Amino acid sequence: MSQDQDPRGVDLARERIGLSREELYLRYFALGGLTEHRTMEAFLDGTGRPLGRVDYDMLIHALNDSFSELGRNHPIPYSTSP
Repeated sequence: MSQDQDPRGVDLARERIGLSREELYLRYFALGGLTEHRTMEAFLDGTGRPLGRVDYDMLIHALNDSFSELGRNHPIPYSTSP
């Protein structure tokens, strides 16, 4: 797992704002994410491989947009990998 990817932290943040995994995936997909739903599920469960940097950042962008819609800050940092 990439050091800067924290699947449990991402999933906890998703739970904190009341998004289902399906809703998060649809928001990610709408931004252009190409990872399959089952791959994202495995990542969030901590049993899958790390996501590519671009896909991880799109997932985080979808999550952070959801926080912004609720008037909250962006709690999850984007990837720091080159």
